[in-house]
Amino acid sequence: MSKTALFPGSFDPFTSGHLNILKRALTIFDKVVVAVGVNQDKRGFFSMEQREDIIRQATSGMDGVEITHYDGLTVDLCREMGIRHIVRGVRNMTDFDNEQAICDANRHLAPEVDTIIIPTAQEFSHISSSAVRDVVRHRGDTSMFIPEGVVLPEVK
Repeated sequence: MSKTALFPGSFDPFTSGHLNILKRALTIFDKVVVAVGVNQDKRGFFSMEQREDIIRQATSGMDGVEITHYDGLTVDLCREMGIRHIVRGVRNMTDFDNEQAICDANRHLAPEVDTIIIPTAQEFSHISSSAVRDVVRHRGDTSMFIPEGVVLPEVK
């Protein structure tokens, strides 16, 4: 039986740390759906289409990856897609505490959906999407933060 997980996030943009989590999730699951979510509390830096394109570039040639987007509760998307596992990455204890709270809420909303938390590899723990956006905003070199082969869109 095929095992599928959902890897949700705003991915604004998708970083080398996200790719590390995705690759490691693919050692556990046959398929991972990368789900780009709309966060109503944040104004996206990159458009939804740009974020999905960045993920396509980063995962080009990788088996077992599907990309989608959604607006709503992550557990509702899991139910719609028949997925019983959510994958989340953490860089540090602050991330872990935040993810634990989300995990607990999701468990109350959808007890049939389990969350797997994967710590990022140490070499990626300093990378955050907000830091990458700041580098992009100031026209700096993002190559050490984003997956090889990814070309970020121009920012006006």
